[in-house]
Amino acid sequence: MVGPSRPQFVFFGSSIVQLCFSHGGWGSILSDIYSRKADILLRGYYGWNSRRAVQVLDQVFPKEAPVQPSLVIVYFGGNDSMGPHSSGLGPSCTT
Repeated sequence: MVGPSRPQFVFFGSSIVQLCFSHGGWGSILSDIYSRKADILLRGYYGWNSRRAVQVLDQVFPKEAPVQPSLVIVYFGGNDSMGPHSSGLGPSCTT
């Protein structure tokens, strides 16, 4: 018998989020607190900025997904504050 589905928490951001489970970081602390109470999905990407995040928002959070997150933690900003990369893909976000 399958019980009711648990809430889904999504951590979405740059390397700060990607590494949030390392060395007892904030991701591992939240995971421990919500163990067996929520499903935690890590969507952290090294070097990403807010512009890149907006481009994949519908893929990370599909509107038609059968389960929608109960909580989303978003952290971008460090890479946005850097100067532009010549490829246009690296850190930085220019207007």
